[in-house]
Amino acid sequence: MIREAAAADVPAILAMIRELAEYERALESARATEAQLTEALFGPQPAAFALMAEEDGEPVGFALWFRNFSTWTGTHGVYLEDLYVRPEARGGGHGKALLAALAEICVARGYERFEWSVLDWNEPSIGFYRSIGAQPMDGWTVFRLTGKELHALADTTRVNGASPSRI
Repeated sequence: MIREAAAADVPAILAMIRELAEYERALESARATEAQLTEALFGPQPAAFALMAEEDGEPVGFALWFRNFSTWTGTHGVYLEDLYVRPEARGGGHGKALLAALAEICVARGYERFEWSVLDWNEPSIGFYRSIGAQPMDGWTVFRLTGKELHALADTTRVNGASPSRI
């Protein structure tokens, strides 16, 4: 069964985020807290949304997503931040059901894109995504700023007179 996440699901979502981070060999990077997830998912201005996969009433997977926007199509899309199904529930169709539910959201809302990233070494996931018709975006490289580099770039904005309250 696939359903929208509720605030009571936050501890399970956080546990699965940590399981996913461990699988991706980056557990130390999974620093989100229950309070942060609760605010992001269920606060006054939600920044993200989640779907839950259940088996026999127990959470076995989740998909956490947010809206993006394409200037080329002039429409929103869905960016899937995390898709995770617990190992003991894999092969039961939960991952495909979560993706299908997100595809349904896209179609129903007129969103033209459904995108996500996958680690290059994650061959099982890459094979699964290809099996449902997803295409890799060859020629694109993800860039990210964090830590001191993010702060250094932000400092250049202040030097030039702009401030976050005016942007």
